[in-house]
Parts: sequence; structure tokens; C-alpha cells
Amino acid sequence: MSRRADAAVLLLAAVAVAGCGEAADGDPVLPQDAAAAAQVELVDVPGLGPVLADGDGFVLYMFPPDARARVTCTGPCAGSWPPLAVADGVTPVAGDGIDPELLSTLPDPNTGGHVVTYGGYPLYRYASDVDPGTAYGQALLLNGAPWYVLDAAGQPLTTDPEATP
Repeated sequence: MSRRADAAVLLLAAVAVAGCGEAADGDPVLPQDAAAAAQVELVDVPGLGPVLADGDGFVLYMFPPDARARVTCTGPCAGSWPPLAVADGVTPVAGDGIDPELLSTLPDPNTGGHVVTYGGYPLYRYASDVDPGTAYGQALLLNGAPWYVLDAAGQPLTTDPEATP
């Protein structure tokens, strides 16, 4: 009986290790697709002014732990804060008021593609922003740090919209 238990443990360990290899191609728990195109534009949000948004007008956020160099929001975090992801070789498009020199990409551990960055910050949407031009995630403390919108210069706005007249 002990040999069967040992064999079962070894089999489960082998399956777990084999499953880990899939993470390089995307998060197997939270599959997301990398888009064939992405545009970054400005939208005016009451209490905040013009902030970055995707091509559909949904506000984009930055996450300070990314430290302008990496994507740290993966797995369940990316379920609440899906990254603005594009497929390999896709160049994001700058809309009116967006500096194309500030647009770039970083490898995305969620999709296997790339996350669009602005001023070095990876860009994310907030799942509770169900309508374009809303910013319910602004200054929201989730996943260990606050989330902020960015202005056209690529600077995080640390203003809490509730405190703004």
C-alpha cells in the first residue's frame, strides 16, 4: 500500500510540473487573448480630467509595484485588472493627445503576448469599469497597492475622485 501511495504522489507531482510549463504561453487558470490591435487615447473623466483610455474609451490604470519595468498583475489579479495586451509584433497606436514615443510593450505572463505600456508603466483596465469613461478603480487599494490613472504626460494621478469637487 505504501508503494501505491508513493507512486500516486510521484504521478501527481509529474502532472503538476508538466502543467507549470504551460504558464509560459499564458496563465492556464485565467486564459486571456492578446489583441491584434490596440489604441491608446484620452478620455475626460469628471473629477480627474483627461486620462488614458483604450480605443473603446475604457480608462487605463497603472500599478506602482510594476516599477515601470514588469507586469506583476497575473492570475486572479489579472481577472480584476486585465492588462491591455497585444499579440507579438503588434505596435500600439497613439490616439489624439497621446505621445507615440511613450508607447511601448513588455512581455505579458498572462497571454504570452505583450502588455502595452505608456511612459514605461504597463496599462490595465478595471473589470468594474463597465462603461467607457468611468474610473471606479482610481486610487483603489487592491492587490497590495493603489491603482492610478495616467495623464497624457504619462504621470500617475494620485487624486481620489471622491475628494475632488
